[in-house]
Amino acid sequence: MSERHMGLYGATTLGVGAIVGGGILALAGVAFATAGPAAMLAFGLNGGIAFLTAMSFARLARRFPESGGIYTYAKKVLSIEVAFIVGWVVWFASIVAGVLYALGFAAFTVEGLQRLAPALGVSADWLGHGGTQIGLAIAAVAGYSMLLVQRTAGGGNAATIGKVVVFAVLIAGGFVAWLVGSAGSPAETLGRLSPFAPEGSLGLLQAMGYTFIALQGFDLIAAVGGEVRDSERTVPRAMYLSLGIALVVYIPLLIVVSTVGAPPEGIQAAAEAHPEELVAVAAERFMGPAGYWLVIGAGLLSMLSALHANLFGASRVAFSMARDRTLPHHAGEMRARTGTPAVAVAATGAMMMLIAVAVGNVAAAGAASSLIFLISFAMVHWAAMLARLRSGHPRPAALPVVGGALCLGLAIFQAIAVPEAGRVVAVWLGLGAVLYLTFLAPGARLADASAQARDPDLVRLRGRSPLVLVPIANPASAASLVDAAATVRAPGVGRVLLLSVIPREGRPAVSLDAVVQDAKDILGESVRQGLEGSNRPEALFTVASDVWSEIARVANSHRCDTVLLGLTRLTELRVEAHLERLVSEIDADVVIVRSPPGWRIAETRRVLVPVRGRRGHSELRARLLGSLARSSEPWVTFLHTLPSGTPPDGRRRVERGIRRLARDEAAGPHEVAFEYTDEPVEPVARLGRESDLVVMGMERRGRGEPAIGAFALEVARRTDMPLILLGRRRQAGTLTARGLAQAVSTIQRPGQKSGQRPGS
Repeated sequence: MSERHMGLYGATTLGVGAIVGGGILALAGVAFATAGPAAMLAFGLNGGIAFLTAMSFARLARRFPESGGIYTYAKKVLSIEVAFIVGWVVWFASIVAGVLYALGFAAFTVEGLQRLAPALGVSADWLGHGGTQIGLAIAAVAGYSMLLVQRTAGGGNAATIGKVVVFAVLIAGGFVAWLVGSAGSPAETLGRLSPFAPEGSLGLLQAMGYTFIALQGFDLIAAVGGEVRDSERTVPRAMYLSLGIALVVYIPLLIVVSTVGAPPEGIQAAAEAHPEELVAVAAERFMGPAGYWLVIGAGLLSMLSALHANLFGASRVAFSMARDRTLPHHAGEMRARTGTPAVAVAATGAMMMLIAVAVGNVAAAGAASSLIFLISFAMVHWAAMLARLRSGHPRPAALPVVGGALCLGLAIFQAIAVPEAGRVVAVWLGLGAVLYLTFLAPGARLADASAQARDPDLVRLRGRSPLVLVPIANPASAASLVDAAATVRAPGVGRVLLLSVIPREGRPAVSLDAVVQDAKDILGESVRQGLEGSNRPEALFTVASDVWSEIARVANSHRCDTVLLGLTRLTELRVEAHLERLVSEIDADVVIVRSPPGWRIAETRRVLVPVRGRRGHSELRARLLGSLARSSEPWVTFLHTLPSGTPPDGRRRVERGIRRLARDEAAGPHEVAFEYTDEPVEPVARLGRESDLVVMGMERRGRGEPAIGAFALEVARRTDMPLILLGRRRQAGTLTARGLAQAVSTIQRPGQKSGQRPGS
């Protein structure tokens, strides 16, 4: 799936296959019944909205040449929760569109067989049952699902070319009939367009809402952007070409149908009587039986190619979501032999079959599809505006604002005019919310935390600028800080604030001149390192009688995301008491670093992560490991200890849970180790001596306030390897841990003495 095998032709035929034919043949009758001849205008106006949306897609496709389409764009500029909602909506939209085309294929098949049955001398009564159409729809979905499991693409291009040729013949036949007058005089033919809009503007808007799905499909090109060669140029061009081809087919065909193909009483009356077979009957009026069978053939080809395109695109959205853990991770697995996302294809096909059984109605499927695509396209315009603003532009472009307002306005009207469609969307969103909150959220947040650490641009595009506070008292620490920040810190994202607290009293052994000189040295070293490199920290000097209280005050007043403390003597009671008070007073994540002189985090190659099975610090660890993976790609060992007397069933259950935890947190190569011992510190110390860094979470005790914890303190007492302790912010239920990727960059090599201030 990582291979870019599609060129401009393949991407364009994917879009044309999804757009052209299926929607107009299935819904032209509904549109004419609703708006009369003004249905032509409804399709034209929808085309304008679609082109505006394609422009926003093009902006985002150039910026993010990846698969996933709208979901990927939302993930880049919004939170993972909003991205899930967008992906959930878009996946469902393509699924429902596929259901529409599967049911349309079944309807055209039944219609053709019913016409053939008398000529063949067989009964057609069995074709009238709804179960027959549903069975045919399920068979079509199953056939294409098996095809896409076996092949990365294909199976739709021949049908796409065939249907475009058939539509060209139909349009040519209609204009010939108009010129020769076989359907009546020109005045009589044009008279069938009157009244043009019998239902007024409301009927026109309702027809637009019903039929917007007929122009859906160009978005599927963006959904497979990761499989398109030179996607920054090819994807936008393919979207514009596919939309242009669709409108070149649609508008002339609608003109022909509503004039030479309309009965004397007008096209609206014919549509109200036979909406699903309107185009076929209209073609029969000006081309005879050949016209009827051409439409049936075009309908079968159109429905199948559109079904193929929507199944293909929807499966890639599901695959991208599963890779981010916003769908079960099994859907992100590749089939080794064919390189296809087989599970995602199978899951998407199964959902199409279930909804086909539940809906069973082309009009209802079309209304729900149009509504949900209008909502998703409004989100695309929103994402395009945010991406532009967060890339440094002072104001959003006008086109996304106009396009987003049109999509949203039409969606609101559609939800009111067709309440059944609104209920379908509401139920689906409710199911998604329950699934995410009860099952998917932990893994999705961890994957997102790791992605932000590995991709600094992701943090910036989401409009965040995390602030990391680093209290220091030793000028040498400032140099180490800036040096490490240039190596590890996410470049160009967030800020690092070096804090030097000048004691107002209580340090008689140190002269005031020495304190002031330390402050000058810290500032001078920060400026020098900042001018030499791209990492430019800020320096803040304050005067206070209590250093620890001042750190808490500055952290809260500046709304810091992370406070990093460089401490070598964690095991002293006085230090632990100060830390416990500090952590309980600030609303920020805390990173405590104990390291020997000369240690550089950028040189870390082996990391040991003792885990207890809880996920309280999982997001913090995921950010830290993701940040390390960006620069050094270390080998990570997750270690879990169990009592030696743990029964086999308990061992297997715990081991499965720890392996899931490691899979969610790891950003690169890793392994999981289990030790069965009644002395849990011993394996940590033993494996720690073989590692460059040990990462542990701080425990909770008392009234839920964070503290270092007895286990971490014992590890610190018995070892001397570099150690990082992580503590998440005090807010109940907060798992975001913003800014840890920046905090990692501030790791210094402290040289404290007993009782000294942090960072000294």
